[in-house]
Amino acid sequence: MKNLKRVLGIGVVAAASVFILAADHIDAPAVKGGTSDITDFYAFQAENTNNLVFVANVQGLISPSATADAAFDESVLVEINIDTDGDNIEDMVIQAIPRDGKMYFFGPVAPSQTGLNSTIATTATNTGWVDITTYGEAVVTETNAMGMTFFAGPRDDPFFMDFAQYSAIIAGTADGFNDPGADTFAGSNVMSIVVEVPKSMIGGSGTINTWVESKKK
Repeated sequence: MKNLKRVLGIGVVAAASVFILAADHIDAPAVKGGTSDITDFYAFQAENTNNLVFVANVQGLISPSATADAAFDESVLVEINIDTDGDNIEDMVIQAIPRDGKMYFFGPVAPSQTGLNSTIATTATNTGWVDITTYGEAVVTETNAMGMTFFAGPRDDPFFMDFAQYSAIIAGTADGFNDPGADTFAGSNVMSIVVEVPKSMIGGSGTINTWVESKKK
């Protein structure tokens, strides 16, 4: 099941820092509020400028009191798609799927098929896993032999949006946002999947397009 598809352009070899995001909190009708509901997708150059970081967040608006019981859905595959030749078709994917308290990663690898359906690339040589960090515990990360680093677990929702003021602007009762505004997502959590990848594993020579999908079996 496709939840969200947002195409982002990001410079792979640019020396300057880049930071791009897409957000889609609880407005995909077919999956709104479910375990496959994507909230945000971030792609940016890592502190190590030879690497890129991809962040896919799902299950938005989790209250602190409910976060300890929140979990990734083992029937939901989160797939980061990467287009390296500008045709907006994925040339590589990074797949993440939870099993028994761990998040398993496959790729970057050329997908066996493109589009809405996917097969988990279990034969990929670029693989890794990480224990899913539990709420309130120290962050757990793992780095594999290829230099990829992984994280999965609950995080504070980093997205800032003043929905009340936004609604007032749309309704014509306000002229713009306030400074400071009121963060609608303050105090809420998301389930986050993070992978840092060496640029050399992505390929391409300039700009890539990247987007994230959640797919349910």
